[in-house]
Amino acid sequence: MHEDYQRVLFVGPGLHGGTLGEAFRAALKSLRDAAATRVIDTLDGFDGLWAALDEPLLESNAALLVVDLEPSSDSAYLDWLRDELARRAQSHPQTPRLWVTAQALGRRGLDAALACASVGQRERHLPCDSVNPVASDPDWSRVPPHARQVFLCTGPRCVRRGALPLWKTLRRELLRRAHMETPGGVLLTRTACQFPCNLGPVLTVHPDGCWYRISNDSEVLRLVQGHLLEGEPVQELLIPAPYGGSPDA
Repeated sequence: MHEDYQRVLFVGPGLHGGTLGEAFRAALKSLRDAAATRVIDTLDGFDGLWAALDEPLLESNAALLVVDLEPSSDSAYLDWLRDELARRAQSHPQTPRLWVTAQALGRRGLDAALACASVGQRERHLPCDSVNPVASDPDWSRVPPHARQVFLCTGPRCVRRGALPLWKTLRRELLRRAHMETPGGVLLTRTACQFPCNLGPVLTVHPDGCWYRISNDSEVLRLVQGHLLEGEPVQELLIPAPYGGSPDA
């Protein structure tokens, strides 16, 4: 199969260590020309990738492909990666042209055959020189007014337990009570996993240090009225505080 990339970089965490990484590199070696292939481990950061991009190329304006093997890759991650690659390409003496795969390959494990097949799927490669600019707004230059910040977990297990509908109920009730982003009100934030997953959906209120399990709309309304409006923790919904402490400590 003809391929018009001068160099292909397979990039992701765990590629240079452990049984899976070794198996991936061994399979890759049997499938591709080593001279045009680089395997870069990003477990400890992206310095190895940036260094690879600084290396001299065989020709100016050469085309390079980054095969993305990050397990948590999503559109925001890809936009960041493409934007950073474009910046570095512009500062390179030979101004390479860069593309990134867009198939979320890392979520399927370290599959060398699948990763190699993606190299030929040019229609699924994203150019790094045409990333939409980061949106901006004057309001995003200040911290919204609030007295408490509420963090609702939308990690995978809390979502399976119904966190997203509860998020909508919580937001709607705070807006209805004019208690969202006001001087005495609440700044509402969704988070990734907050860790006591078996007790989810998990919601925390700070600076009060209260951890809650909320299971339905009725409990959301009780939390809003009792804690967020009246300032009294709803004891029957509380999760025991970390390290054996208590919300009132």
